Amino acid sequence: MALFMDVHTIDGPVGMEDVEKAHAADLQTQGPYDVRYLKYWVDEGQGKIFCLVDAPDAESAATVHREAHGLVADEIYRVDEGA
Repeated sequence: MALFMDVHTIDGPVGMEDVEKAHAADLQTQGPYDVRYLKYWVDEGQGKIFCLVDAPDAESAATVHREAHGLVADEIYRVDEGA
């Protein structure tokens, strides 16, 4: 398993409530893919969403988003956690 940070860019502002709903859908969908969506951050004014996910690979993480709500990330980065 590895950690990934994905980045979504939404046209216009994004609401925290909408992101909360999408995250809940990820949690309901992730099990069969051995993926765990851990945390998310939102910049409402800039339309940016950042998701931290523990997954076997980036494609598995993207598949969960695609099936859960259709909002696939624009970018996905493998990251290492610092101290």
